[in-house]
Amino acid sequence: MSSSGSSAFSEVNLKVAQAGEILGLKPGVISSLSSCEREVVISIPLRRGDDVEVLTGYRVQHSSARGPRKGGIRFHQDVDLDEVRALASLMTWKTALIDVPFGGAKGGVAVDPAKLSPIEKEEVIRRWTRSLVHVLGHHRDIPAPDMGTDAQSMAWLMDEFHRLEGFQPACVTGKPVQLFGAPGREEATGRGVARIAAETLKQNDVKVKGATVAIQGFGNVGRFAALVCQELGMKVIAVSDVSGGIHDKKGIDIESIFHVKTLAEVESDNRIGASEVLEIECDVLIPAALGGVINEKNVSQINATFIVEGANQPITHTADRELRTQGVIIVPDILANSGGVMGSYFEWTQNIQEFSWPVDKFRRELDTRMEKAFGNVNKVSRKFSVDLRTAAFIVSVERVAGAFELRGSLV
Repeated sequence: MSSSGSSAFSEVNLKVAQAGEILGLKPGVISSLSSCEREVVISIPLRRGDDVEVLTGYRVQHSSARGPRKGGIRFHQDVDLDEVRALASLMTWKTALIDVPFGGAKGGVAVDPAKLSPIEKEEVIRRWTRSLVHVLGHHRDIPAPDMGTDAQSMAWLMDEFHRLEGFQPACVTGKPVQLFGAPGREEATGRGVARIAAETLKQNDVKVKGATVAIQGFGNVGRFAALVCQELGMKVIAVSDVSGGIHDKKGIDIESIFHVKTLAEVESDNRIGASEVLEIECDVLIPAALGGVINEKNVSQINATFIVEGANQPITHTADRELRTQGVIIVPDILANSGGVMGSYFEWTQNIQEFSWPVDKFRRELDTRMEKAFGNVNKVSRKFSVDLRTAAFIVSVERVAGAFELRGSLV
């Protein structure tokens, strides 16, 4: 979430308005692109001991102009309607940017997932599904995992959906491979981040081999980003998670620590604090944890040439402006972490066809399409002499506005 005082949703809409003005869109069109089509807030009673705790759940559907809405479900104690709106909107722009036939949505439950037992977590996701089944479906709105949820959560969601609506494995993505998931989907977000990092270096005439990388976050995204960066020849010199971090100028062997539960388990002579990783001198910094981690308080300490946003909105509006004046090149979240939704698209299409791809094909398709998306944004950035974030929104807003007009939604 934004830590700069303004709401996360209004920050996204600032970028939409800016892109709309550059494209010469009418004010009413910009306004319609900045509004959510549907917002559902539900209560989820959860039995706790001999009492009941009532949780609040959300599903926000931002746009269906380019296809069924698509977006993850986040379990976090700080989830609120504004954050879910912002993330739903970002999904609209992300899916348009990488040119997959989806709109944007997002879901959430305000709960600390660490305080839920597996049985409680299952009950929460099943109740969430039962309450929202009328707005979900493989041609309406397709959920996926996000912070605090995983493949197992999606298996429970699919099972609950099947009980109510019949067999439709494409109703949710990010499922276990044994239950109609796609080999390659789990690594897709992190893999996409690493491929985008490599493309960014290439386009700016920096050698990929030996380029130094620091990564905040060692969950699904940070872990696979680190692994693929290493496979591509980059040197990962610092990683951190909530338990702290490690720093090694010679490079960390990511394969050897890939399966640790937390980085606290890793022995290192040079341990650093969880947020210190952001201040390490490196070529590429990948914030892949929470939003708003680079802000007015620490922006002057950032020491990277390129920032590739693995997390959603990790840089506040003010910090983003400050970094760009210092010449830092920032690859925005809607491009950098869109490998996940690209992977979800591949899983969805396989489910609809009831046909499975080999993992090599999945990776090849992902790499090709991520590189194409980056090249397109880079070209628009040069054409309009704007930063990559603005360019990404120009590409997305133009596509969504075009779909609106063609459908007759604005007549």
